Amino acid sequence: MTFNDIDTFLNYYAKIKGRTRRLFAYIPKDKMEWTYQEGKFTIGDIIRHLANIERDMYAETVQNKPSRYQGCRTDYAHGYDAVIDFYNKMHEESVEIFSKLSPEDLQKKCKTPAGIEITTWKWLRAMAEHEIHHRGQIYIYLGMLGITTPPIYGLTSEEVIAKSSE
Repeated sequence: MTFNDIDTFLNYYAKIKGRTRRLFAYIPKDKMEWTYQEGKFTIGDIIRHLANIERDMYAETVQNKPSRYQGCRTDYAHGYDAVIDFYNKMHEESVEIFSKLSPEDLQKKCKTPAGIEITTWKWLRAMAEHEIHHRGQIYIYLGMLGITTPPIYGLTSEEVIAKSSE
């Protein structure tokens, strides 16, 4: 998928973010800092990570600035409401930066924290893929907690099978 203008990308990305946000309602407030194993991301860590990496790495590098990402510690936001608000606030700041990218900017190279030059629209596509990856982790964490989550596109696998012809 190629993005030649920022509005097309931002519309696409808003849908991805919406599917991630939809999961937040399924997180029990007392499980925001739950993890399946000591030393692994908590649910809150995943959400803070998404917020910080979008704003402090992706939004910085598309401006040809170095990444300022410093992790996903609870001192950024702690507690269910604060974590969700933080995620939304960082996204708003990021969109403000992304929305200024011209079609020409999208075709220019930016430098990743690894020092690799990549076309800016491809870097933004990688950001979307990164969000999807971590959304999958949230689905898994909620499943481990025994929480039934919504199907991502309307039907569960079992419902697709039941509606499919043999």
